[in-house]
Amino acid sequence: MIQVENLQKTYRTGFLMRPKKALSDVSFHVPRGVIYGFIGSNGAGKSTTIKLLTGLLRKDAGKILVAGFSPDSAESRKHLGYSPEQPYFYDYLTGRELMRFYGSLCGLAGRELEERITWALTLLNANKDWVDRRLRTYSKGMMQRIGIAQAILSKPELLILDEPMSGLDPVGRKDVREAILSLNRDGVTVFYSSHLLSDVETISHRVAMIVGGKIVREGTVDDITSNASAEYHIHVAADIPTQDLPAGVSAQGTTPREWICKNAEARDHFLEFCLKSGLSIERIEHQRPSLEDVLTEEIARAEH
Repeated sequence: MIQVENLQKTYRTGFLMRPKKALSDVSFHVPRGVIYGFIGSNGAGKSTTIKLLTGLLRKDAGKILVAGFSPDSAESRKHLGYSPEQPYFYDYLTGRELMRFYGSLCGLAGRELEERITWALTLLNANKDWVDRRLRTYSKGMMQRIGIAQAILSKPELLILDEPMSGLDPVGRKDVREAILSLNRDGVTVFYSSHLLSDVETISHRVAMIVGGKIVREGTVDDITSNASAEYHIHVAADIPTQDLPAGVSAQGTTPREWICKNAEARDHFLEFCLKSGLSIERIEHQRPSLEDVLTEEIARAEH
């Protein structure tokens, strides 16, 4: 559904218009029918990539195909629904009037339009009394729901969302997650960026991690986290003096019977130490890193 190869983008900033590389040889492929998470730190290139996919920016080099078409062509937009991170709408309209306006741009009218509006609002749990109030009175969360609702009015094959859960409370995040999953079950491919990595782990089939304008990891959540360093939490039956510990082992909290081994090598040395000291092991817990742990590790590696 999305093909990106060797994508490059440079901005010119400041008084002297010095070039600043935003994307460098970015490549990834989004298969049809998947939920694809796009994660990274602020300024890593997520929004730039999304704007290139939607035709809002022009690339410097590389290849982009969206549903088999260049983002510059009107044909690609027939297959696409899009909600930006900070949607801006004419704030004297009500939410329902906004939906009617965008529905008409999609070629909907009459009863079909009203039924599609009801469907979209209901899916986002936004079919409330506030939908008939002016947009200028909306909270960030209400605006996010309306933004996503207008993006799905045309029932697109591909839905691109930039930080769709930003500004939402826990209930709102749950509603958006369930809406994404429901759309995907109906065959919609979803490409979205998010800082809420626990949500990304929960719903994504595949994930790309971008750091400093480069893709550093790509694959399923299991692929990404299983290839990262894992911690081992070991609980022993007696206190251990901290000065006797092998390298790579630290106390968990203030309890001298619970220890964290940073990797398998530290685990093995710690177990050997416990065996020689006559200490009984109560249990060992293998703690696989989360996406947040992996991303933090990649950012730290890039900074050094």
